[in-house]
Amino acid sequence: MQPVEIYTTPLCGFCHAAKRLLAQKGVAFTEIDVSGDPAARAAMTQRANGRRTVPQIFVGTTHVGGCDDLYALDRAGRLDPLLAG
Repeated sequence: MQPVEIYTTPLCGFCHAAKRLLAQKGVAFTEIDVSGDPAARAAMTQRANGRRTVPQIFVGTTHVGGCDDLYALDRAGRLDPLLAG
């Protein structure tokens, strides 16, 4: 299983939805809260090619994008193979 990292903020509904999908799939993930942490947000923005919104999701070295991108991958049947590596 590939390592999964998700950049979030506590009050973000899209962040909660993305974490819920990952949890339903039994995927362990590292959550990085960028609220009140300018250095973490800057690192997220750099890794996400300039995207500043949360969540930003990474599976291994692949930048998945946000919540909608994660759900689209799942609907297309491409999320499970990505997670498996």
